[in-house]
Amino acid sequence: MRHAAVATRILLPALLLGLAACAPAPIYKAAPGTVAATPMQVAQAPEQYAQGQVIWGGRVVGVRNLPDHSEIEILAYPLDSSQRPKFGAGGSGRFIALLPGYAEPMNYPAGAPITVDGQLAGSRAGKVGEADYVFPLVRAAQSHVWTADEMRSGHPNIGFGVGVGVGIR
Repeated sequence: MRHAAVATRILLPALLLGLAACAPAPIYKAAPGTVAATPMQVAQAPEQYAQGQVIWGGRVVGVRNLPDHSEIEILAYPLDSSQRPKFGAGGSGRFIALLPGYAEPMNYPAGAPITVDGQLAGSRAGKVGEADYVFPLVRAAQSHVWTADEMRSGHPNIGFGVGVGVGIR
């Protein structure tokens, strides 16, 4: 019995450390004072977060190209330790990433996972469907559209379960 307790004290931390080592590092370095609020919270009190730095992510809703800049509407989700959007959690509002110049819509397809690093630049009233909505604006310094492989990397392919399987021929 005593050997099992010792083994658990050694193996469990080693297993957890091994799994944590598989996760990729964050892609952006958070500046001191980076805003921890969600887009929904910022939309409710934009003046409270004026000019703050954010690292937000989610799913691309759409791209709008204007004469001197582009706007990417994003449905926000919480980020994991590698700054990838976690889609299992509920959405946390919408925001618009402002990019200089032209953003090729094919590089930002609807539904694509994205992470944006930038500075809050106020808010804008708009609509989601027929509903009024306030969108926080983020002047993006950097953005990253995640590939399917990047979204899977660092997630161990280990599954535990108990059940009955049925095969159909």
